[in-house]
Amino acid sequence: MAISIDVLKSEREALKKKLGEIEGEQKSLDLKVKDLRQKEIQTKREIEALNILIDLQQPPADKPLPPPAPPKAT
Repeated sequence: MAISIDVLKSEREALKKKLGEIEGEQKSLDLKVKDLRQKEIQTKREIEALNILIDLQQPPADKPLPPPAPPKAT
């Protein structure tokens, strides 16, 4: 039993339309991902800036001293 050429063409057109919808949704999601990545980067930068400000305002006594350097061999 052969399938009508008109049925095959109709199915192909329906699939092309569905593919176009999927591609449009994918582009929309890609834009959302890019936006979220930018927000993530910005938030990390703000955290780092606050860390620096906190470090600068802490008294030196609160900061542990670095370990002493090993004696030089002469």
